[in-house]
Formats: sequence, structure tokens, C-alpha cells
Amino acid sequence: MRRPSLSSSSRFRSGGARSSPFRANTFMLLLSVCAALSSAWVSLLSTSPGSRRAKSITTIQRHSDVSLASISFQEGSDNNNNPLAKNSQQSLNAMISNNSPSGDSSSSSESKSISSRRKQKLPRSERKAIERKKKTRQKGQLSSGKQKNNASFTLHSTAVSQLTSESTADDVLRAIKRAQKQHDHHDLRVIAKFLIEECDVGFAYGYRGSLLARLAVAALRWENHVVARRAIDIRRLEYRASMMPMESSAIIRGLLRTHNDTDALEILQDELALPLEGTALDSLENQSKIKHRARSLCSIASRHFFESEPKMAVLALQMMTEVGPIARQAKLTADDLKLPWLRLMQGAAQCEAGRRDGSVTPCVGPAVDHVVLPCNLVYSVLSAMSTFPSENDDLVYEAVSNALVRRVVFITGAVDMTTLPPADRGEAAFIGRSNVGKSSLINMATNRKSLAYTSKTPGKTQQFNFFAVNDKPGREKEVKYGDVVEGERDADSFYLVDLPGFGFAKAPEAQRKAWASFMGEYLANRKTLKVVFHLIDSRHGPIDEDSNIMKQVKENLPKNVAYVIVLTKADKNVKGNSKKNPGKVSDKVMDDLKQAMAESGVSYAPILITSAESKLGRDSMWRYLRLAAES
Repeated sequence: MRRPSLSSSSRFRSGGARSSPFRANTFMLLLSVCAALSSAWVSLLSTSPGSRRAKSITTIQRHSDVSLASISFQEGSDNNNNPLAKNSQQSLNAMISNNSPSGDSSSSSESKSISSRRKQKLPRSERKAIERKKKTRQKGQLSSGKQKNNASFTLHSTAVSQLTSESTADDVLRAIKRAQKQHDHHDLRVIAKFLIEECDVGFAYGYRGSLLARLAVAALRWENHVVARRAIDIRRLEYRASMMPMESSAIIRGLLRTHNDTDALEILQDELALPLEGTALDSLENQSKIKHRARSLCSIASRHFFESEPKMAVLALQMMTEVGPIARQAKLTADDLKLPWLRLMQGAAQCEAGRRDGSVTPCVGPAVDHVVLPCNLVYSVLSAMSTFPSENDDLVYEAVSNALVRRVVFITGAVDMTTLPPADRGEAAFIGRSNVGKSSLINMATNRKSLAYTSKTPGKTQQFNFFAVNDKPGREKEVKYGDVVEGERDADSFYLVDLPGFGFAKAPEAQRKAWASFMGEYLANRKTLKVVFHLIDSRHGPIDEDSNIMKQVKENLPKNVAYVIVLTKADKNVKGNSKKNPGKVSDKVMDDLKQAMAESGVSYAPILITSAESKLGRDSMWRYLRLAAES
């Protein structure tokens, strides 16, 4: 076989007329396949990050251009005259341009589609949370009406650094407490501006009124009267229906601290007025109002006692005597009230000491000019205390006894009218049968252990023993040694008179008759006698001797002299030692006593239940001993 010549192969490579269409169609088909693969690869990269996708598409476009250029060069054909090649080139360019990252509009639309797909993948709870936050921000901007600068409510506190419309009542309360504790006047002014100017009536579900009360207390603590006055006025104007007695009481104490007595009394009469007649006193609202009115009056009295203004203190205590019976009707106990009687006693005793040495001068003014001071300021506290439920607190009554009995000394033992001491002061007499407990009761009332001699032997007292209470210092030297002691007795000085016992006394019949005659003459003719205590044993009730004393009192005692029946040893009727029940009297003893009183004509006499052991009845005893001290 003859090998082909060089001329024939060269004709084949140069692209003769018969083979050119076939080669062009073949290469165009390959080009279409490459374009399809490129399109598939671009769609696959559409889920990849934008930078990676853009880089891949650019690389594909570059390689495609190079391939087309090489094909055109190698073939040397006229692609412009070939419709298939022209269409394939246009399709590839359109595909690449559509997937090109250089177009801004296409890339933005693609990013939006991707973000929408990502958003659809969020859980429903997260989407709702995002929507709520967006609505909250929009609502906060709309409710303000105008752009307010929250920086104006910036505080020094690190716990609550700023007050905004989204702040809670706890945040404001913490800020007020911190400002008061740290003496931060800047924060106090900022909080006041926020509560008064920024917040509306419904802030914190109406708790704004309580916050204003707390702000007023803090402002009064540091004497910022402008802020306090604005807070008090807005609270009374906008929150009168929801004002709490506890808040009013706190404001009154703050006003007293700044010596603003007029406003304190005004709030007391306005916000803590006594309940109207016909209302249920035992309701929680009325009980709270009664309790805080009593406490506020105690605050007024205590502060003025310690500030040496006795008339205002006595006026407050006189108002307390009106609250006491209402508190009993409201079924309030001493534990419910928790009144500071001990502090009142200490303040009254301190102020009274100043009155005696001349360092305290009663104030004057239209509000207190009508107030009459007692001989001892402690009596005003005692009068108020006796109207309230009693605590029978030993500390309180020890303070009472020590304030009312500062000195006591035995003066003389009288056996007839000629041996009586001068009638220069009031007298309180104790009578009763032997072994009834007269000496023990006198020791209890005076808070002394051995003032009057006590003995298990009946009838140890054989004369009228006179004890001078609150006489001038050194009076015992005059009595014992006859020395002359300068000075004057106190204004509340009086005599305690311990009369001999009757009935079981181991004394001759003539002696007992002499005592009876002396007692009748003493009761009828002693001008300075102010009160007579008739002691009866609560375990046994009245006996014949007690009935005889009642009849003698009815016949001889003047009408202006108080006659009081005292039932002693009430603790003996209680099994065990209980503070809740310090003493009682049986119904039979009470019935027998009332019958004996009616038969003797002294049924008008008050009855006191006492015990020297449990200290029961100390306040009642001193209410009548006061008659002797004030004469």
C-alpha cells in the first residue's frame, strides 16, 4: 500500500472545505456541554459564602473565555458566520453574567433570600421574643411624646444608676433608701424630680403614693423641706383613698424631727382621725388607724418631754386618754399596740427633774395655754396608760414608782389625834383587818422592799405609821436627831398612812376599841386626808370586821374623800405562776363583796384587784395615790 503523501495530510490539517463544518459542529457541541457543567457548578456554589462563590464564578468565567479563545484560534473558523457557535457563546455569557457577583442588585437580592431562609430556621419562641423587644422600643419612643433625656435622672448609685420609665417601684425605693443612708442630696433631688414630674398617677400600679411618702420621710430626715412639702401635698391630693396609716405615722415622726409641730398635728387629725361612730372598730382598717394614731401621739409626747416642752407633751397624752377606751373596744391588745410606755416614763421623769431644778420652763402659745400641768409629769403618762390594755411590765412600773417616789422616810407613829404630824400635805390611808397584806401593798406601790414592816404574825402594826413621800432631802435627820435641814419638800409630796389591823390582831380588847375610836375621829376630822384604801383578802371575801369598817366609813368619811376597796393576794387564786393571768377573783367572792357594800351603803366605791407578788394593780393604785400627791 502506498503511504499518503505529505500534501494530502497537509490539506487535512489546513481545514479543507469538506471537513470544516463537521469539526465546527463537534467543537460547538463540546462547548455546550462545558456550559451546562458550568451552570450546574454555579448553582451548587450558590449555597456557599458569597466570597467563595464569587471567586469560583470568576475562575469559571476566565477558563471559559480562554477555552473559547483557543478553540477559535485553533480552528481558525469564522464563528460569526456559524449560528450554533454564536448562540452557544451568547448563552454562556448570559449565564455567567447572571451568576456574576459584581452586580450589586443581584447580590443584594441574593443576600435577602438567604437571610429570609435563615430567619425561617429560627424557633418560634425566639422570633416572638425579637418582635416583643422591637414593640417595646417602639412603644417607649411613642409614649414619651418627645425625646426626653434620661441622663437628667442619672444617680450616683451603682445598684440603681438611672431612673427611666421602665424603672420599677423597687428600684425607686432602693434609690431612696440609699440616698437617705448616704446623705446624697443630689440623688434625693433627682428622685423627687422623677417621681413628681416624670411619673403619672398609675406609675407602679398606684404604688407611687407610697413612694412619695417614703420620699417625704427621707427628705425630712435631711431637712429638705421643699421636696418633703411637694411629696406630701401630691400624696394627699392624688392618693387620699389609698393612704396607709403606717405611712402617715412615719411622716408625722419626720415632721416632729424638724420641729414642725403644726403640720404634724394637722396630718394626725386629717389622716389618722378616730373612726366615726357606728363603724366597725374591730375592722383591720380601723384597728390600723387607731394603733398608729396612738403611736403617733406617743411620738409627740416623748419628743417634747425630751426637748423640755412639757405642755405639748401633756396635750398629746390627754388626747391619748381618748384613744385608750376606743382601742379596748376595737379588741386591740397590748401586744398589738406596742406603745413605748417606758420611754415616755423616762422622758417625763427627766423633764420633771428639770422643772424641779428650774432648768425647764413650760412653753407658751395659743395651742397650749389651756393645758394645766400636773404636780408630776409622770402622772400624765400614768393617766394615759391606765386607759389602754395593760402589759403589767415590771420595767415600766418600776420606772413609775421610782419617778413618783424618789424619797420616802418614816416620820412618826401616832396613837391619837394629838400625836399626828402637821397637816401640810395630802394623805393616803390604808386600813383593813390583820394579815390582809397592807404593808406588802405599800411596799409594792412605792417599789421598796422594807418600807412598811411585814410579818407573818398578825397585828404587828400597833399605831398609825406616817411615811413622808418626796419630802425635802435630809428630812430623816430632822426626825431622828432634831437637826435643822434647809430646803423645801417637792410639789408632789404626800403622806402614806399605815393604820393598825383589826380582827386577828393580838391586842387587848381595850386597845382595839381605842384604835376604832381613833380611826373614826381621824376619818372624820383629818382635813388633808384624800383617799382611803380598804383592803380585803380576795381568797375569803369580806368578813364581819370589813362590814364594820364599811359602816364606819359611811358614817364618818367626808364626801370629798375617795374610798377605794382593794382585793389583795389575787395571785393566790391562780394555779401556777402565769404572766398572762397574774391574778383573779372568784365570782362568789365578788358577789359577797357587792352584797356587803350594798348593805353598808358604800356600793359607789370602786374595786381594785391587786397582788403584791405579781405586781397586779400598780397602775390603778397610783391613779388614786395621785389624789394625795396633788393636794
